[in-house]
Amino acid sequence: MNFEERDKYGMYKGRTDFTAEGDRGPGPRLMGADTLIGNDVYNTQNEDLGDIKEIMLDTASGKVAYAVLSFGGFLGMGEKLFAVPWAALRLDTVNKRFVLDADKDRLKNAPGFDKDNWPNMSDPTWGRGIHDYYGTTWESDPRL
Repeated sequence: MNFEERDKYGMYKGRTDFTAEGDRGPGPRLMGADTLIGNDVYNTQNEDLGDIKEIMLDTASGKVAYAVLSFGGFLGMGEKLFAVPWAALRLDTVNKRFVLDADKDRLKNAPGFDKDNWPNMSDPTWGRGIHDYYGTTWESDPRL
């Protein structure tokens, strides 16, 4: 599913070009979080990497910290979850999906977790490890 299909309030209705600023609706720089959950994530080789299950907000800074991406498994069984720094994702407005510059093997070996055992995302050591793995920094993250 993509953000247009998940738009229950009509915020993207009538948009024809998500690359132009000043067009109708809030996107593409401001988008509803609920419309982004469930969006597909592909890599630069056009391989399906999964979809966004959750968006994690840093309530102290007011910024998006991570997208929780699901990858693998079948019908929710055996799927692995990954916290991907928001800065590692790029919105592809043409194909209406996110792009993560990581091949499938790299994602398979990424630090992940299962739905019943979430990491302490406020732990600075954990945060540094995730940002290092994806090659991102979050300068304003007070935990790091």
